[in-house]
Amino acid sequence: MTTPRPIYRRILLKLSGEVLMGEQSYGIDPQVFRTIAEEIKEVYLLGVQIAIVIGGGNIIRGIEASAQGMDRTSADHMGMLATVINALALQDALEKLGVPTRVQTAIEIRAVAEPFILRRAIRHLEKGRVVIFAAGTGNPYFSTDSAAALRALEIKADVILKATKVDGIYTADPAIYKDAVKLDELTYFNVLERGLKIMDASAITLCMDNAMPIIVFNLKVPGNIRRVVLGEKVGSRVVPESVAVGRPSTSEERVR
Repeated sequence: MTTPRPIYRRILLKLSGEVLMGEQSYGIDPQVFRTIAEEIKEVYLLGVQIAIVIGGGNIIRGIEASAQGMDRTSADHMGMLATVINALALQDALEKLGVPTRVQTAIEIRAVAEPFILRRAIRHLEKGRVVIFAAGTGNPYFSTDSAAALRALEIKADVILKATKVDGIYTADPAIYKDAVKLDELTYFNVLERGLKIMDASAITLCMDNAMPIIVFNLKVPGNIRRVVLGEKVGSRVVPESVAVGRPSTSEERVR
């Protein structure tokens, strides 16, 4: 039996903190981490080099804490530390499955993780290790989405895979608006023009300026990461103008 061949050599997987909570309203669900680790291992066994940027919204979101009166810089630093907690939890889950994993942080915490060093990160990937980037960019006022875009460009990833709780990009929040329409493919400009909240504007602009494709998909569907890596039509794609086929497309119609 022929082993399926992935269409990507190196990927950047973006995991938001919210997908790590499971059915809880706060914190870490160990079973969710185990499930995600199993999904990642499936892709790892295909020979794909995997880097991960992980959020911290299941513990604290800096921008929300700031809105409640906390100093924004302090709140963002707390958010960075939350991503380190998640990174260590995911590293543990992956290594229990026999997947060698390294955590690199944008702020130095040498007792628990390596500092981010680009050449070392690339070397880990080339050696067949999963690399988890934690602590965002290391700077306040920048989201983990921006960190994902930055790290993807730095390591020369082929694509950013944005794992979410919905099956793609919609014209509006499908949990609120029942008439929201799923968009199968659109350009960076479409995302910015429509104000679609898949990633913040800084991250989208960085991807647009460097033609970094983004695929948004539902992490809760078993096997979805593998399907995306094998080139199956899963979720929604954000691509450069030169790649997009005409206007934003939906499963059933063109959205005007």
